[in-house]
Amino acid sequence: MDTAASTQCLLCRSDRFRAFSLLLPPVDTLSDARLIECILNGDRDLYSVIVGRYQEMLYRFAFGMVQDSDTAADLVQDSFVKAYTSLSRCRDRHRFSAWIFRIVRNRCTDYLRGPSRKQVGLEVDSPYLSAQGGPEDDFQRDEVRIAVDRALAALPDAQREAFLLKHVEDLSYEEMADLVGVGVSALKMRVMRAREALQNALRDVEFSGSVSV
Repeated sequence: MDTAASTQCLLCRSDRFRAFSLLLPPVDTLSDARLIECILNGDRDLYSVIVGRYQEMLYRFAFGMVQDSDTAADLVQDSFVKAYTSLSRCRDRHRFSAWIFRIVRNRCTDYLRGPSRKQVGLEVDSPYLSAQGGPEDDFQRDEVRIAVDRALAALPDAQREAFLLKHVEDLSYEEMADLVGVGVSALKMRVMRAREALQNALRDVEFSGSVSV
């Protein structure tokens, strides 16, 4: 085969490959199970798709539990590393989200039980307050933030966790029970007690921001 013919064949194959590639779904639309299969088969860069898919939700939960942004980021990062190194042991790949959540939850629990736990308040980017109004409302929002800070910090860890899952992540009680491994009735009780504590803390505070209670 001469050079011109060989070049033409290569171009034909290249065109067919591009046409075939257009038929493939974008990687960010692939299911968790399919992504994990590809990762375990050697396409390790696809793990970044999974990280991007869940890091915001996991950080928000970790931040609410430990009340410190740097610690929350570290816990989530460590959890993603552990999940990556243990990916082959994820039995139900269609439920990867529940699996990685449990890893983060365990990391948070270990931290809260350990000696390195920080006693700090909520930061400016707290997920529980939405700023409304202008700069003149800053003082009122700070007052609310302090009240929410104290109320959340005073909650038992289990109640704070239930409150976050229900009112920040907007999960159903059935979804919460599946993630946490606790019955629906117990979770409802935890959420109710957390609400009562926050409502009592905020009862006498006037503010223009909104609090998810």
